[in-house]
Amino acid sequence: MVLSFHDSDNKERLYLQVYHYYRELIMSRRLPPGSRMPSLRTCARDLHLSRTTIESAYLQLAADGYIISRAQSGYYVTDIAEQEPAPRQNKKPALPPVRYNFVSSGVDRESFRFDLWQRYLKSALRQNERLLSYGEPQGEADFRQVLSEYVRERRNVTCSPDDIVIGAGVQSLLHILCPLVRDKKTVSFPTSSFIQGSTVFSDYGFEVRYRNKDSGVIYVSPAHMTKWGEIMPVSRRLELLRYAGEHQSLIIEDDFENDFVYLQKPTPSLFSLAGGHGVVYIGSFSRLLLPSIRISFMILPPELSAAYQAKAACYNQTASKAEQIALCQFIRDGHLAAQTRRLKRLYSVKMKQLLAEIQDVFGKSCRMQVGAAGTALALTVSCSTEGESLKKRARAKGLRLEILEEKTGEIILLLSCSAMPAEDFRPACELLKSLL
Repeated sequence: MVLSFHDSDNKERLYLQVYHYYRELIMSRRLPPGSRMPSLRTCARDLHLSRTTIESAYLQLAADGYIISRAQSGYYVTDIAEQEPAPRQNKKPALPPVRYNFVSSGVDRESFRFDLWQRYLKSALRQNERLLSYGEPQGEADFRQVLSEYVRERRNVTCSPDDIVIGAGVQSLLHILCPLVRDKKTVSFPTSSFIQGSTVFSDYGFEVRYRNKDSGVIYVSPAHMTKWGEIMPVSRRLELLRYAGEHQSLIIEDDFENDFVYLQKPTPSLFSLAGGHGVVYIGSFSRLLLPSIRISFMILPPELSAAYQAKAACYNQTASKAEQIALCQFIRDGHLAAQTRRLKRLYSVKMKQLLAEIQDVFGKSCRMQVGAAGTALALTVSCSTEGESLKKRARAKGLRLEILEEKTGEIILLLSCSAMPAEDFRPACELLKSLL
């Protein structure tokens, strides 16, 4: 064996040279599977290297599966060279960027005053001493005080700041709530689209049901009964409260999109109708402000508030302390109320524009369902194509769609106006019609 290994001052470099040399012999099958490797002493003599260097190279070859050690016998080549490499999965073809997004639950670029919010954030970040500590597990005390006043004025929800729990999104709050109501065992959701909530309850061992009031926990979203914004009437709310009281069920009221009620006066919350008993009220600021501002709150009835207080110190706060401080002052100065009015005007106008464009493009061949709240509508059109096929063809053209239901010869689509600029409604509708 006539070989020359250089850089003798670098022992790591030498053992790697030996490693790569033998790996190449093995993978090219010049050292066939099952053949015996030269002994450490022989290899060190032939390569004019130390036995320690050779042993390091052999150990690395064994660790990577090229050789195997046999007691009292030496090292032998494995069959690694004969193993077929795992087939590479073909990458999915690159899709064009989304031009028209009827699915997005984001917000309109013009809906939020970034300059104003930045001022409040900067003010919060100047509170140096306060930011040196972790946030309060239940949420900042002054923020909870402001929230208790806000929900009393806006939703007639009367509660103590001590009944409010702050979290980064509804899911984080449900992780706190589930252990408190574990004895309920079953939970019912309006539809299977409540994936985030049902997943949390399932993880805690609850039996998840849909549209079944005969459950220990009844999760409802009264201002968002359907994705196109139908609102639960007062008569049905009272019937639900009566049923839950008779069967000792807990109601979770997710007040999602209650702030976007256009066509009727806001309906009393279940929490206020129940006098604060047997109902957990959940609210969020993601739609009013920005989806990236992850601040939600949960108001517990007295019977659960006491149970939570007993273990509150065991939880860490998940929402940003700086954002809580900023939002607290933002609400105090009346900007959240102004933001709500701004959004209601904006989305009311956009919804009317979308309705007009759909009627102009599709004519009388379509049917639309529009609720009293929300930022989306349900469009029923004639279609002989399967839903998934339509979605794929639309996505290939830069259009994102959500399908609510398929029937023989027709399809129901959910079209959201929230994130799409109004000037895109017409070309998006025309593209959709061409695909149908």
